[in-house]
Amino acid sequence: MRKKVSQTAYRTHHAHDVTEELIGSTVTISGWVDRRRDHGGVAFIDLRDASGLVQVVINDEDMARPLRSEFVVSVTGAVRLRPEGNENDHLSTGKVEIVADTIDILAKSAALPFQVSTSLENESETQLPSDEVRLKYRYLDLRRPQMHNNLLMRSAMSKAARAVLDEMGFTEVETPTFIKSTPEGARDFLVPSRLNPGSWYALPQSPQLLKQLLMVSGIERYYQLARCYRDEDFRADRQPEFTQLDMEMAFVGQEDVIAMAERVLKDVWAAAGHDIQIPFNRISYKDAMDKYGSDKPDLRFGNEIVELTDYFKNTPFRVFQADYVGAVVYSGAADLPRRQFDGWQEWARQRGAKGLAYVQFGVDGELKGPVAKNLSDEERAGLKAATGAQDGDAVFFAAGAREASQTLLGAARVEIAKREGILKKDEFAFTWVVDFPLFKPVDADDDDVAVGHSKWTSVHHPFTMPSADWLDTFDKDPGNAMSDSYDIVCNGNEIGGGSVRIHRDDIQDRVLNVLGISEEEANDKFGFLLEAFKYGAPPHAGIAFGWDRCASILAGEDSIRDVIAFPKAGGGTDPLTGAPAPISEEQRAETGVDYDPDEDEE
Repeated sequence: MRKKVSQTAYRTHHAHDVTEELIGSTVTISGWVDRRRDHGGVAFIDLRDASGLVQVVINDEDMARPLRSEFVVSVTGAVRLRPEGNENDHLSTGKVEIVADTIDILAKSAALPFQVSTSLENESETQLPSDEVRLKYRYLDLRRPQMHNNLLMRSAMSKAARAVLDEMGFTEVETPTFIKSTPEGARDFLVPSRLNPGSWYALPQSPQLLKQLLMVSGIERYYQLARCYRDEDFRADRQPEFTQLDMEMAFVGQEDVIAMAERVLKDVWAAAGHDIQIPFNRISYKDAMDKYGSDKPDLRFGNEIVELTDYFKNTPFRVFQADYVGAVVYSGAADLPRRQFDGWQEWARQRGAKGLAYVQFGVDGELKGPVAKNLSDEERAGLKAATGAQDGDAVFFAAGAREASQTLLGAARVEIAKREGILKKDEFAFTWVVDFPLFKPVDADDDDVAVGHSKWTSVHHPFTMPSADWLDTFDKDPGNAMSDSYDIVCNGNEIGGGSVRIHRDDIQDRVLNVLGISEEEANDKFGFLLEAFKYGAPPHAGIAFGWDRCASILAGEDSIRDVIAFPKAGGGTDPLTGAPAPISEEQRAETGVDYDPDEDEE
């Protein structure tokens, strides 16, 4: 519940304070005219402030005449019961109203580019414009109750996190946003240094190295709601600048961090009105890929992927003569029209696949579909049992490289659930994904920027500790080496990730060697961290939550933009302020971006 605010020159109460307890009292409230209604000499306005709505009755036509939607007004009047039958059960103030004695117009409003009223009865009038328009007029968009409540909820989340971390002995420390560019997997945003021509700052992708330095400094338990920046392609769940709840602990291992993180999440979810049970389940990275085709599986439903590689080991069907064959069941889809199955082919091609093979099991048990005629009699006879399908179901197949095929089936699994309408936004399925590989092969087509000059890159980052079983041999067999890292997943979204950090020089040197980072390059990029480790670095570990993602899940929003006050649009542009924008020639000259050291020597 919102706390009461002390009186000011403009109000004695907020809207939500005006309840039956104040009947007979004179109050002054200030806010926006949400909606106006005229009824033969009597006018009604719904007055909106940050706390909600209250109805105001105006018996003076001259007083009511100038009022328009979104005018800012201050109203003074007596509180009374609404006439019988006129109550509004949807409002906390719905049993009372204010009879206006005076109304002062504090500010007028121009005609709105789109409607923001919270009390319109005609739903068609509340249809929203394009995202571009919403972002251009974001200050109006935030007046809508959905957006307003998202920000209130996010504030409650942050308060809850700070409270529980303080209880657990953490210290909030702010780390700088002008740092040295270091390899963390994505492109840095760079800022020229005017006083050091030819040199640049980087905006941090995360406070990773700095929080590790805090462990060396003896802080031991640190947290921060950190602003982070990544220059990467725009997606619905990405922003060029974002917030993460960053935490690090000294003298701990993986189990300590997981227990701490679960307690934080429990209190944060409670602040948004949800009771979640801890501890959470765990699944290995391998099982997550094998069963769900994703390292961030959505466990609100079942429908696991079925591997059929051995089943088709002697198949005459050339497509299934592959390193991997898997399948996922689409319940009750056998009778879908052909055009819908054609649509699935296009869906698969948009994800980089050639298509999505399928069969249909008719209600009479008949096997149909393009794949069916290419199978042997034995394969056809046992296919229903092998896939777990029933009469009336369809089955999708993927064949080829294991990871790519599993990923396609994992995406199909989630898309099927969406089309079946079984995904509930107020249901939360958490799991820890553990036992990650330490390295992965460098992919030349990967959007992330690999560091070093090796065929290997880090799955998480170069400062992740190998698992205990691999400490002696990870650099001899990097393709199979495992890490001491962990991700927390909710409803198919990775909402946090962390690891035990390397605190020993010898282990860090060996990891950098696998990554192809020379001693000279390492010292250039993050020598300050390696230098600090020479002076007694404690064992330490940590985790960071994607705060925007957590908020969007709790708010039931599909995009993190709807839980950020002033987000960027596609391509990182800001329709509200016009950023990024050109600068003048004078400004460019001052930045030193055109500095040429060779010319300086001459």
